[in-house]
Amino acid sequence: MNYVIREAAAGDLDAIAGFEVEIAQVSFGDEAVTDAGLHRRRVGGALGKPGEITLVAADEAAPGTPLGWAWLSARTNSLTGARYGNFRSLAVADVPGRSQIGELLLAAVLDAARDAGLLQLTGKVHARNLGMRALYRKFGFEAAHITMEKRMAGERGKDAPGGAHGEGSRA
Repeated sequence: MNYVIREAAAGDLDAIAGFEVEIAQVSFGDEAVTDAGLHRRRVGGALGKPGEITLVAADEAAPGTPLGWAWLSARTNSLTGARYGNFRSLAVADVPGRSQIGELLLAAVLDAARDAGLLQLTGKVHARNLGMRALYRKFGFEAAHITMEKRMAGERGKDAPGGAHGEGSRA
């Protein structure tokens, strides 16, 4: 099967919102924001905006139906002034050729980032998302930071040292 990579358009927003809900579920489980309308509005604000790379992959025979989606935002480091790309999303439908589609999307994002003069890309991936971690590694991404997380029992902060305001949480 042949695939095309193209700029995301307003007509793709429903499919993209579905991908964003899936990403949220993989990343945040029961705490995922699954409101497709919210994701639709958030992504809709990025389409065509300078500094936003928003691409979809589709079957060449049906280019109007997204099978995958990728989003990279250009950012500037507030301390150094260096420009970099923040990888926001990459998702592919559970279809035959899924790996190939993911690779094509990531390669297209890398090309667009180079064209935009971005010299470094960063992206977060959930520790259990082995497929995306493997894809990142295949394209030369390396782990740079690890986010550590601990869930506290009860209400948010209530059972944390120092009480509800977390005064005792200084490191």
